Amino acid sequence: MTTKKKNVSEKIAELKAGTDWFYSDDFVLDEASQKYRDLMNLAKEIERDLVEMKNEIKIIDEDFSK
Repeated sequence: MTTKKKNVSEKIAELKAGTDWFYSDDFVLDEASQKYRDLMNLAKEIERDLVEMKNEIKIIDEDFSK
């Protein structure tokens, strides 16, 4: 079974849904700590993805500037 890698937009949507959970009626205090850690890891992953995209854009821009 192949797992499709999520794109940045999908990850951001997942992060938003996760943060919305903290304000929802589904919030469970016992789950909050783990959920917070998971969302922090996801946020760091998104940040890495965005840095990678920025670097790719710089490379492309440099190629077109020649």
